[in-house]
Amino acid sequence: MPSFHKKIVAIVEDDSEMREALAALLSAFEYGTETYDSAEAFLIAAATSQASCLVTDIQLGDISGVELVHQLAADGYKYPTIFMTAFDDESIRRKAAAAGGIAFLTKPFPSNLLIEAIVKAIG
Repeated sequence: MPSFHKKIVAIVEDDSEMREALAALLSAFEYGTETYDSAEAFLIAAATSQASCLVTDIQLGDISGVELVHQLAADGYKYPTIFMTAFDDESIRRKAAAAGGIAFLTKPFPSNLLIEAIVKAIG
């Protein structure tokens, strides 16, 4: 079997139960995780993050997931991004797509959709 480095996925989600559930799910699929409870927390950590991909909620409080991606890009960071939301809305979908989202998942979503999106994002 070829050796590989565990791929790291950054999860930005303000709901602690959802954040922990996503981390557990990804761990079961052999992904490492970095978890953050806000966009601000990830912006601070971006310089040292080992993440290959970003999974972020859109509704995060002061800075939305879409704004997070724009701020990261302005700071010179480009992460393949998977957006999640409990509030599916066409304007939100358009903003997520314009921000370069790899996938747009409406909560609750089947775990296989998230895994498929991560595989698409980072292989």
